[in-house]
Amino acid sequence: MFRRLKNAHGMSLIEIMIVIVIMAMIAGLIGRNVLSQFEKSKVKTTQLQMDALKTALQDYYLDNGSYPTTEQGLKALVDKPSSSPEPANYSPDGYLKGKTLPKDSWGRDFIYEADGASYTLESYGKDGKVGGAGYDLDIIFKSNE
Repeated sequence: MFRRLKNAHGMSLIEIMIVIVIMAMIAGLIGRNVLSQFEKSKVKTTQLQMDALKTALQDYYLDNGSYPTTEQGLKALVDKPSSSPEPANYSPDGYLKGKTLPKDSWGRDFIYEADGASYTLESYGKDGKVGGAGYDLDIIFKSNE
């Protein structure tokens, strides 16, 4: 057994460096793809949250004949608004499950503007600013389109 250990050779510094470089290249390729998929999933999740809000707004409209105004905001989907126009047939359970307003995938509130007959629902994307490209692109839904 001693003879086997005596004849055993370790890896040279060059061999170790080559292995580390190969591992770093593989990690870089995988990491880039994983991060890209992660950002795509955030956009998709935000779109799904907007779909849930659109459904709740449609239910509100069907019950009350108008959408909540900009002043009433999306909060009207969880708590009955007391400002004008007050909803006549407000659902006692509200219009969102859990009685909480969702945020977009980047932790920000959705932007809601309405005049009662139509509305616009927005998320400013990853950067949180108006405009942008790629994952920073705004996600916008207009009810009258």
